[in-house]
Amino acid sequence: MARDPDDRTLELARRYRQPRGVEQFGIEAVPPELRTVRWYDISLIILNIVVNPGNVLVAGLAVAAGLSFWAALLAVAAGTSIGLGAYLVMATLGVDHGLPGEVALRMPFGVHGAKIGPSALRVVASIYWFAFQTIAGSLGITAALRILTGHDIPLLPVSLAFAALQMLVALVGYDSLKKLSRYAFPVKITLTVLFLVLLMTHREPGFAVDEALSWNTGGLSWPLLALWINSVASGWLSMITDASNWCRYSRSRADMWIGTASAVLVGTVLVSALGAYAAAATRGQQGNAFDVVAAMASGKPVVLTLLIVFIVLDNWTVNVLNLYTGGMAVSNIAPKIGRFWSTLAVSVFGVALVLVPDLVNGYTEYMSVLGTVFAPLAGVLVADYLYLRRCRIDVPALYDASRRYRYWGGVNWLAIGWVVAGFAGTNLLPAAAVPNLVGMVVTALGYAVSAKALAGRSGVFATALDPVVPATATAVARQPVQ
Repeated sequence: MARDPDDRTLELARRYRQPRGVEQFGIEAVPPELRTVRWYDISLIILNIVVNPGNVLVAGLAVAAGLSFWAALLAVAAGTSIGLGAYLVMATLGVDHGLPGEVALRMPFGVHGAKIGPSALRVVASIYWFAFQTIAGSLGITAALRILTGHDIPLLPVSLAFAALQMLVALVGYDSLKKLSRYAFPVKITLTVLFLVLLMTHREPGFAVDEALSWNTGGLSWPLLALWINSVASGWLSMITDASNWCRYSRSRADMWIGTASAVLVGTVLVSALGAYAAAATRGQQGNAFDVVAAMASGKPVVLTLLIVFIVLDNWTVNVLNLYTGGMAVSNIAPKIGRFWSTLAVSVFGVALVLVPDLVNGYTEYMSVLGTVFAPLAGVLVADYLYLRRCRIDVPALYDASRRYRYWGGVNWLAIGWVVAGFAGTNLLPAAAVPNLVGMVVTALGYAVSAKALAGRSGVFATALDPVVPATATAVARQPVQ
């Protein structure tokens, strides 16, 4: 007999001493009766991830680096496609079992291995992305305020205030994320289209549609294009554990697939077009679309005010997700803390990193580092779940260090070894090789072959790969947290 979800919620609130009214489920599997979220709410959450100042800035920076409008869109589309495959695999684990991504990674890396490896990396990535998005948004806000008021507004206090505002929703949890996404979506999409139209109808040289779209189309540098494909792929690969977190309250796989696909398509086209068009219209001299819109809106307080509203909403909706997932990763590392307190800890470090505004200038370097770690990690995950286990997972064993996912002392050293080897190998590849794609594929193949061979010689590894009998929802809900 299934437990009352309200009883489970109260139990978790008492166990972790978390405030009432916030999401209580952290690394625990969400019971089936609470998995009711439809495709449109999934779509709104993912759209609010994709439509953000950071992604607008990425497309603009790609054009400023030398790509044309069309080449920048091609780089974004290709990079997104590379990372989206691994992302959807992890999302399926959330839909089917109600698992957060950090716990699902215990399957290939071991009950303890997932804590010291993937979860630690997710914490670092979440804190970086939070700071990057906050600084990128604050740059747009200060640009608009400078023109609106005629005074230079210091970046630091704006960034800190902005960061503190975003902490609030993340601390409350999933339900607040869902509600915020619903309210913010129509405003964000409307304003994105509005700013794009303003750019296209601006009367200065270079802003006309035919001029902006035809600028710098004479030749295409593959190494430069590959560099930006790799950078965009890094962003998606660094979010693979997040996919399960967003979808573990989903009603079905169909809801997840429809919601995610529609959101990625619409959101990527809009933000990339906005960022790339602004940069192309300025002949690559300005990579920040918010600066361009703010400059051309001089003397138009309504437009400048709308720009500030757009940036605040845009940044708020995506950055609370960074804090939320970072908190989930900390919960996996230290299960006794609880989701609320873990999220608070990540928020403090994220706000502290906002004090380093140069993060925006080093985007490709930071993304290259993150990508070379998450690409082989994604390769191991895909090979393990799709090929070795045929999409079957023993959920109760994920919460019990004495069962099949114990490997050697709770760590699958074969998986860890392939991630390390993949990281090293990926770093040796030139940018023109699209290292993250190559690293992910080679690591997946290498791990799959070596794991099959090891299973024939190691009883420990053979046990981990034994066929799985599906667990009941009640058994999952009652598993102790480890």
